[in-house]
Formats: sequence, structure tokens, C-alpha cells
Amino acid sequence: MKLKRAALALSALMSLAALPAHAIDVAPGDYNILPSGTTIGLLYLQHQSADTFELGGTKVPDSKAKVNVMVLRGLHYSEAFGMPALYQAVLPIVNFDTARIGGGDMPTKSGVGDLTLGFSVWPVQPSNPETGTTLGVTAFVTAPTGQYDATKVSAGSGTWTLTPQIGFIQGLGQGLYFDAMADVAFTMDHTESGQKIERSPATQVQAYLRKQFGQKTSVSFGLSSQRGGKIKVGGTDTGQRTERDQLRLYANTFVTPTVQVQGMLAKDVNSDGGFRNDVVAELRFLKVF
Repeated sequence: MKLKRAALALSALMSLAALPAHAIDVAPGDYNILPSGTTIGLLYLQHQSADTFELGGTKVPDSKAKVNVMVLRGLHYSEAFGMPALYQAVLPIVNFDTARIGGGDMPTKSGVGDLTLGFSVWPVQPSNPETGTTLGVTAFVTAPTGQYDATKVSAGSGTWTLTPQIGFIQGLGQGLYFDAMADVAFTMDHTESGQKIERSPATQVQAYLRKQFGQKTSVSFGLSSQRGGKIKVGGTDTGQRTERDQLRLYANTFVTPTVQVQGMLAKDVNSDGGFRNDVVAELRFLKVF
């Protein structure tokens, strides 16, 4: 019973903490093709806060979650199979400030999350980015390298996840762009204390309208929608799943020729099977080497 309760809490907080094992968030413009040999380092600082936990359309009273996440990400652009290519690594560090469900404070295990490695290629490249089409495909593999404890809400997931993703950019002219991404996360079943933990595939679609003000600054607004991810423990449906629609606003600018600062604000407008984020605030620092 203790394991089942912990798995329930873990699944709820995983999506809240935005761990790469179950959601590959991509900012507008991230699927732009950069010259081969370019290396980029990124630092994300994110805070998420939720006061509503819904299960089967019913709110669970006295539930609250506050999570702080720092993400380190490295990118290197190259070529492969005659196409532009990208190699990347993503490592989250998670701190659970508050994790309460139904008045009960969940035991937590903060720390380093799971490492995600990604490889991208672009089979469709625009001759004119301002009005052309860009299409990239990525394979993400998330390894169970993070801090994990099956009896606690953990920074790690305790299992492997494969997430193929498609990224699309359509130039609309006049500095306007449409960015869209779609992926599906396949998470391996694993066993804890004799109980099998299963998670069905979880899909995510992201779409943004981006306005580019020259080469330095852009503002974007859009939506992230997640579905699936049903979790079973010992063959019993926990009611947990990935059901979330989130509005997002992005703004970024290059403060020097090689340093960009980006801010993001988001709010869940629909959710079920987990926490509903009242606010998500993120700062991203990017350095081109």
C-alpha cells in the first residue's frame, strides 16, 4: 500500500517537475538550423506552483505542490547522413519544496534527475527561412540515472524512456513564424518490491505563433497539450495520467552577440489525473561558443 501511494505521488509530481522522461518541452525557434560546428550551453531556472489536484474530474482537497527545477543543457550542431544534425544532453536538478496530496505530505527525494540524450536531423531545410519550411526529427533517450526512491516523490524516474519527436517551422513572412512540435514518450515497465509499475505512451503537441523582431528579439504565444500516460501499479489503474493543456508566453533577446536571455510564463487551463499548475515561470540563459 505504501508503494502504491508513493507511485501515485511520484506520477503526479513527475509532470509538475517537467522531468524530461515524460515531457520534452521545446521553445519556439529551437528547431532552427544552426551552422555545423556551433556549440551552445543553456541554463534553465524554473518554478512551478499548484494548489489543485484532480483525479477522474474530482478535486482532491488540501493538495499543493511547489517545485524548483534547474536544467543544464548542451547542444552541438554537426552533419549526418548528408543532413544538418544536432547532438544534445539534458540534465535536470529538482527540488521539491512542497508535495501534499489530500492533506498528507509526501516524502520527497530531491536531487539530480535523469539524463536525457538527443539526436536530431533535418530532412527538410528551407531555402528562404522567412517563408520556407523546416522539418526536423529527434530521438530522445532518457536513462534512469537520477536520484530515485520508489517510496518517495523522486527527482529520477527509475526507468528508461524513449521519446521520438518531430519539429516544424513555417515562415509566414513579415517576421512571423509558426512553430509546432509533436512527440510520444514510451516508458519501460519496471518492478518495485514485487509490484509492476506500468505507464502507457504519453503524447505531447506544442504549437506557437512567433514574431521575430530582427535577429535579436522574438515574442511567442502558444499551447502545449499532453495526453495519455496512464499509470498502473500491480495491474491496478491509479487514475494518474498525463492530461494537461497549458498556455505559454515566451520572450527572448540577445543581450550580447553570443548571450541570449529568455523568459517564459505559463498556466494550465485544463488538467486531470494530476496537479494543475497555477503558474510556471522560467528563465533561460543561452551562450553560443
